[in-house]
Amino acid sequence: MTDAYTPPKVWTWDEENGGTFASTNRPIAGATHESELPVGGHPLQLYSMGTPNGVKVTVMLEELLAAGHAGAEYDAWLIRIGDGTQFGSGFVEINPNSKIPAMVDRSGGKPVRIFESGAILMHLGEKFGAFMSTPENRPELLSWLFWQMGSAPFLGGGFGHFYAYAPEKFKYPIDRYAMETKRQLDVLDRHLADREFMVGGELTIVDFAIWPWYGQCALGRSYDAGEFLDVASYKNVVRWAEMIDARETTRRGRMVNRTAGEPRTQLWERHDASDFDTRTRDKVGDS
Repeated sequence: MTDAYTPPKVWTWDEENGGTFASTNRPIAGATHESELPVGGHPLQLYSMGTPNGVKVTVMLEELLAAGHAGAEYDAWLIRIGDGTQFGSGFVEINPNSKIPAMVDRSGGKPVRIFESGAILMHLGEKFGAFMSTPENRPELLSWLFWQMGSAPFLGGGFGHFYAYAPEKFKYPIDRYAMETKRQLDVLDRHLADREFMVGGELTIVDFAIWPWYGQCALGRSYDAGEFLDVASYKNVVRWAEMIDARETTRRGRMVNRTAGEPRTQLWERHDASDFDTRTRDKVGDS
């Protein structure tokens, strides 16, 4: 049994003890280097990476375009968080929290920054009057959106970190966060027992927010932990996850800013819809 940890009187940062993705975390904010962000020709400029939080936004943008909202055309620039790009001065200027995704809306007279994935989803939904359900369903929509924003860190930074990425595996944190992840999946499973979508019987920003985290978990794509978490037992979540996964807009949104997996599933940057069909080596990894 490993010796118990006794916290020091004053905590200090040990850069060598962070495990996988240690370079993405540090105890201070602000820029580490000067670096301007590129700007493309579309009204919406997205700076992101194909993590679950990034996928929320790109799936919604592809859904908006598929629904005929031409103003939702966007440039998606890749922010390589493993390389510390999010700590460049340009990115910190639009997101002082140095996390992806972040967006600049240049459709008006003055550029507007939006950071935090939930805020971006709401901004886009209100801007285009789409995927926000009906006024009477708004409290339910907001409740589930805030549920996702508050719950996902237990799945990602909690369970995912200790199960898959921590430098050492310990029973207590894995058990603690596996229990919480399964409780959250049960919350969703009970809610989806008599509902097609999360809110009001129609696709909304809540589905875009929850699916990249819990939908992909239910499909066994998260941390190679599908069997460990027995995700197949959450049949209502699996049904909903498969339905969202089958949409062409989801397939496209998952590709954008994606840097892992099979090369055919990666589109490092997206500047036009044709990029999905005419990918070049500067936009996608070697095939």
